[in-house]
Amino acid sequence: MTATPRTYWLEHAWLGAHVEPGVALDVADGRIAGVRTGTPAPPPGAEILRGLTLPGLANAHSHAFHRALRSTVQVGSGTFWTWREVMYATAERLTPDSYHALARAVYAEMALAGITTVGEFHYVHHAPGGTPYADPNAMGEALLAAAAEAGIRITLLDAAYLSSGFGRPPTAHQLRFSDGDADAWAARSSLLKDQDHARIGAAVHSVRAVPAEQLSTVARWAGERRAPLHVHLSEQTAENDACREAHGCTPAQLLALHGVLGPRTTGVHNTHLTAEDVSLIGGSGTGTCMCPTTERDLADGIGPAAALQNEGSPLSLGSDSHAVVDLFEEARAMELNERLRTRTRGHWTAAALLRAATVDGHAALGWDDTGVIEAGARADLTTVALDSVRTAGPPPRLGAETAVFAATAADVRHTVVAGRHVVRDGAHTLVPDVPGALAQAIQYLRA
Repeated sequence: MTATPRTYWLEHAWLGAHVEPGVALDVADGRIAGVRTGTPAPPPGAEILRGLTLPGLANAHSHAFHRALRSTVQVGSGTFWTWREVMYATAERLTPDSYHALARAVYAEMALAGITTVGEFHYVHHAPGGTPYADPNAMGEALLAAAAEAGIRITLLDAAYLSSGFGRPPTAHQLRFSDGDADAWAARSSLLKDQDHARIGAAVHSVRAVPAEQLSTVARWAGERRAPLHVHLSEQTAENDACREAHGCTPAQLLALHGVLGPRTTGVHNTHLTAEDVSLIGGSGTGTCMCPTTERDLADGIGPAAALQNEGSPLSLGSDSHAVVDLFEEARAMELNERLRTRTRGHWTAAALLRAATVDGHAALGWDDTGVIEAGARADLTTVALDSVRTAGPPPRLGAETAVFAATAADVRHTVVAGRHVVRDGAHTLVPDVPGALAQAIQYLRA
């Protein structure tokens, strides 16, 4: 994923706390070698990025195959649990080849939206019925290859998914998700290896999907590798009620008892928490990945993101089910949801929301040297137009506010990963017809 040495000239650059006009970036071996401010004109031979350039965006929570559900699940009414039945039917039709085709198109869509790294929460491991493929990680390897071909980084969060609920075996749909027990999950996951563009992490699908006595096996696997560990946490009140009935405690408390919480762990959603849960998550340094467009699409609820951050939980953002793929929308939705909940404004600055979408999102995925524009960091960038119908008008010094509160994914002009253009002037350089690729992959699954 590396590129030859070059210089990029950024018309305006967000440097973490402010917008700086006229910045030259020297890039070598896929990293930023130097940052030169006070450069009002492009140096000779520099590649010009007009607009506001941000660090590349991190989509910390993705289920790539959910992209095939877009629009179809908007027909009729229901709940998360009725939506889940439609999701299972789609998962049943996936093969390594069809998943590769779909994920490649989805990750290309992400690149067009300025996303340079995705956290793929992966649990479709085996063939329908639970029979392993000849390569037991055929599905995971398909996702790794898809990300490489779409030109973005990936953290494959290989998920343990072993039961349908507390004390219940997997359903027929869930058999292809299950390895039988956590030891078998660990043995299979250990065969996956980091690559230049990829990190291997772990996931507990949820407390209902991994028996309590096996949670520590997953946590230990991640801890031994210093790998990120993610978990769907308290997304639904029904999960909380069932956990209390089975174990006499909340899901967050159960995870704490079995060593799952901690600085390398991220709870996804963290929606229906008690005050004690919030303190437990924040006090342990466990991160929180909010997915506002999915949480509102599934009628999940509004999680206590501000309270979690105040207690010490770093925030990241994800597009989850891909109702839309737009990290700017996720960022502003977190703030706007909190405004609706509290009827007050200004819970996060634009800079804080961009931090969740960049450096803290990358950290949650195990990329600690990504998500900032500074010497030594990976040269991953996204440039937002400041002259579209959505962004024209405000002064460039308010570019962060414009990006968060006005821009959409459609305003992304360039995406650079490891110093090379993946998206140039709004067009993907590796996948020439992303809409066509999406349509073909999704139609195949529906055939």
